[in-house]
Amino acid sequence: MARIVCKFGGTSVADSERIRQTAERVKACIDAGNEVAVVVSAMAGVTEQLIARTREVSPLHDAREYDVVVSSGEQVTAGLVALALQRIGVSARSWLAWQLPVTTDDTHSSARIRGIDTAAIEQRLTTGEVPVVVGFQGLAPHQRLTTLGRGGSDITAVMLAAALNADQCDIYTDVDGVYTADPRVVAKARKLDKISYEEMLEMASQGAKVLQTRSVELAMNQGVRLQVLSSFVDAPGTFLVDEDELVERQVISGIAYSRDEAKITLMRLADRPGVAASIFGPLADAAINVDMIVQSASEDGTLTDLTFSLAKSDLDRAIAVLEQEREKIGYADLQADSGVVKVSVIGVGMRSHAGVAARMFQTLAEKGINIEVISTSEIKVSVLVAEEYTELAVRALHTAYGLDTA
Repeated sequence: MARIVCKFGGTSVADSERIRQTAERVKACIDAGNEVAVVVSAMAGVTEQLIARTREVSPLHDAREYDVVVSSGEQVTAGLVALALQRIGVSARSWLAWQLPVTTDDTHSSARIRGIDTAAIEQRLTTGEVPVVVGFQGLAPHQRLTTLGRGGSDITAVMLAAALNADQCDIYTDVDGVYTADPRVVAKARKLDKISYEEMLEMASQGAKVLQTRSVELAMNQGVRLQVLSSFVDAPGTFLVDEDELVERQVISGIAYSRDEAKITLMRLADRPGVAASIFGPLADAAINVDMIVQSASEDGTLTDLTFSLAKSDLDRAIAVLEQEREKIGYADLQADSGVVKVSVIGVGMRSHAGVAARMFQTLAEKGINIEVISTSEIKVSVLVAEEYTELAVRALHTAYGLDTA
């Protein structure tokens, strides 16, 4: 008998029919001889509606009341899924965060889980009852509800699986696994049977929408065996595993891209110690994350241009911060560009193979695509290119690294 945590995302529980289908899927897992705990998200679109209502009532809202409102969607889903399971003969009970409890810090709207008390639901599991746990929701030290931020239900599922010592955590979503590239862009993209935690972490952080980075990082740190699979297709998904479980290691496992990118160039800065700190310090104080950075000096070494990328949603705030600090920084001109995209090639095979970056640069050059910024890590090479070349760049790189379906 295996112990499995099954998490169902918003599209999997979007309406009554899909909730009934979810219940049937859980029953099939139980009939196969497994102990099953369920974690649910709010029904598709509900959280967005609740956020909008909160902002309509109070644009400058109290974060504690915000969490009370937006966490209610998961509560509704948990009750409905428990009812659907009971209807088909499965003993089930819904559990809210305070009933376990799922304890968090007191950072409202982006709380971190400190622990999950599983004593009560462990006892119920041994009797064959299915606990249906709300995702995204926690309990702060002062007994107020908190929410875990974007991807919060995945985080709940991973942490619950770790606390229960589950054999695996299945994340049911609207895709049937992790692909070598976005299938909507690359028709020849293929589904991976396995991918390492590190590769998935890079793919998620570079734009792949399958999983959020925090849930992948937690799964890696907690040693939770994670599977991404579809609620709508009865087929195995993609397993996230330790690198040593990958028998056949491709040099490159996937191509990711992110459209949520912008770049800023500060022209003719004084090339002296402390200039970078005068730029990135105020941006950090404004909670603006900077990603790729490139600096080019003049021939006489007295002036420099500095370019960096950031989230498109942070562009206006970043410009405002830099203009406010202009006299202190001492730049001559600021150029902003929101028409860029980040394209990344990712694979653990980079550690032992030379020429990965060179192939990327050559492939893009052959397609007439100019590279504006470059960033590398041990298993990733990322470039910033003009947004109109997104599909061309992703498809060309997918072919160049031999990832097309045979």
